[in-house]
Amino acid sequence: MKLSRCAAALVLLVAVALGGAPAAVAGQTTLRAADPGVLRVGSTYVAVQSSGGGIVVRQASSPDGLAGAGARRIWSDSRGLGEVWAPEIVVDGGRFYVYFSAGTGAAHRMYVISSAVADSGYTAETQLALPDGKWAIDGTLFTFNGQRWFVWSGWAGDTNVEQNLYLVRMSTPTTPAGARYVISQPRESWERVVGNPYINEAPVAIKDPNGQLHIAYSANGSWSDQYCIAEVRLRAGGDPAYVWDWYKSNGCLFGSHRETMMAGWDPTLHVDGPGSHSFVLLNGDIATSPPAGPKFPLMFHAVPKGTPYSWANRYWYTGTFCWWGSTTYRRANVPGATTDTGWSLKFFE
Repeated sequence: MKLSRCAAALVLLVAVALGGAPAAVAGQTTLRAADPGVLRVGSTYVAVQSSGGGIVVRQASSPDGLAGAGARRIWSDSRGLGEVWAPEIVVDGGRFYVYFSAGTGAAHRMYVISSAVADSGYTAETQLALPDGKWAIDGTLFTFNGQRWFVWSGWAGDTNVEQNLYLVRMSTPTTPAGARYVISQPRESWERVVGNPYINEAPVAIKDPNGQLHIAYSANGSWSDQYCIAEVRLRAGGDPAYVWDWYKSNGCLFGSHRETMMAGWDPTLHVDGPGSHSFVLLNGDIATSPPAGPKFPLMFHAVPKGTPYSWANRYWYTGTFCWWGSTTYRRANVPGATTDTGWSLKFFE
């Protein structure tokens, strides 16, 4: 790994140990939880977490401080919707929006609550009227070239065959407009190591130094240490709604198994199955995506090496990421050019 292409050394973030937490490693926040949704508002880091049949907010002056911060409940499942998964928080028009999935089995759908402040005063939940009305999880909002979009993981039909990534235009932060568009399906060998179903989930948008859109996502089952982060990159000038304008990384960009990593990317040293991450952007806005050069905060969940891999053993970790230039993604037997060269992502524990 040619670290000279990312400026400066890895910042070692202070670990905060909670009861029953594993020994700390570089860049670890030892909060026993999954699916970190984190943004920065001014100098404050705000995280949302599914907890106890509802959603809580934590606030701290640094990403590693979130583990020791108090948890304030902002929403409870008073209607008995079911399992509450993977909340994501963004700011749009000065208002906070928290998107989350709730339901049981095939009934999982996306919901949204909003407030003028991060830690109180949220509205009752509203179900997003996503086109086709299918099973949906891990959704979040972003704005690209002046257009709001919502990205999520869902089923093509009504059965659990595979989880694809979908986009829909949004006329407001709570109102989908038009059709859904598939942008990624788990069809590559390295994202089909663990299946039944095959998985593309936890999509997160970011914009590279050239202004191109990237959607980083988690592949393979979250119940396995094969869980990893990969991405699709929109070609320069491409249409987000056209699937063949997207180019997929040729392997995992952040994972714990060398055989599934993209060439030139190394597996993790301290954790297994990293995934379901947050880029910790200012206001959660991809317009504030970092420039080339320095490393920037990253939060993800994983299981510490030497610990049995299970959902119960997942922890939030702080790490870093940076842009990696002149990276070619290759594909075959589809419309359009077979290669696309541009920025990719390097992740660090």
